[in-house]
Amino acid sequence: MDSTLFLATILLIAAISLLSIFFYYVPFILWINAKASGVHISLLQLFLMRLRKVPPPVIVNAMIEAHKAGLKNITRDQLEAHYLAGGHVERVVHALVSAEKANIDLSFQMATAIDLAGRDVFQAVQMSVNPKVIDTPAIAAVAKNGIQLIVHARITVRANIKQLVGGAGEETVIARVGEGIISSIGTAETHKEVLENPDSISKVVLKKGLDAGTAFEILSIDIADIDIGKNIGAELQMDQAQADKNIAQAKAEERRAMAVALEQEMKAKAQEARAKVIEAEAEVPKAMAEAFRIGNLGIMDYYKIKNIQADTDMRENIAKPVKPAEKTGK
Repeated sequence: MDSTLFLATILLIAAISLLSIFFYYVPFILWINAKASGVHISLLQLFLMRLRKVPPPVIVNAMIEAHKAGLKNITRDQLEAHYLAGGHVERVVHALVSAEKANIDLSFQMATAIDLAGRDVFQAVQMSVNPKVIDTPAIAAVAKNGIQLIVHARITVRANIKQLVGGAGEETVIARVGEGIISSIGTAETHKEVLENPDSISKVVLKKGLDAGTAFEILSIDIADIDIGKNIGAELQMDQAQADKNIAQAKAEERRAMAVALEQEMKAKAQEARAKVIEAEAEVPKAMAEAFRIGNLGIMDYYKIKNIQADTDMRENIAKPVKPAEKTGK
């Protein structure tokens, strides 16, 4: 009796296991749901999906959703191929259904290409219906009078379905709008013109077609806030004046150094000249002795020379100014 019960238990477990394996590879209930929803798919196709490691619920549910939404051109092979390529089948079908309801021209090939490119195609379709607002960071620009303005802008964009593949993202749009705002403020004569007419910035920027080559279409650019920053012109003038002052001081120092060098050079030349004079004076006694020896100079000539020298020394002493201490006898 115990062996019979044990054998029956083993057979029951084996039957349950076989049924589990069978219903795993042949999802009979999923096939019934597909038939009830009007989707034509065979049990063999569901079994082959398991062998190809494609989850049948993902494909069947996507086909049911597409069929109920009236999308007739989506086939099982297309969905399987997109799943095997690494795509998101549910997201693509959701996007196609939303595009169909919103009268947006979106083909299955375009939707799968956008999805495989790494973009959320369903979110892109939603953004086409409900535009997105992008807040820019603080953008600093300077008017012609040198006053800095700090601008915060809001960009309203709509997804451009046809340029989602290969189109630039939000960062490019923000950078282009910032560049346009800086250029627009830079052409204003004074900052007061910008403060009085902030909408002029939006008009100028919108005319430049900044959304070319991006995945978005710019609908509007609104200036949310404008603050007055630094007086950049005055700071630049002060910096320039300080630089001119430093240059002038450097040139004056250079001239002073050249004058000192020239003075030192003149002193050196004067000392050299005095040295030559002293050297020449030292040769005079030698020359006079030689003149006495050979008879070219007599004793009377020598006295005459001494008298001339004494007269010269006396004139030099007379010509010298008398100091106050000498006048008072101190």
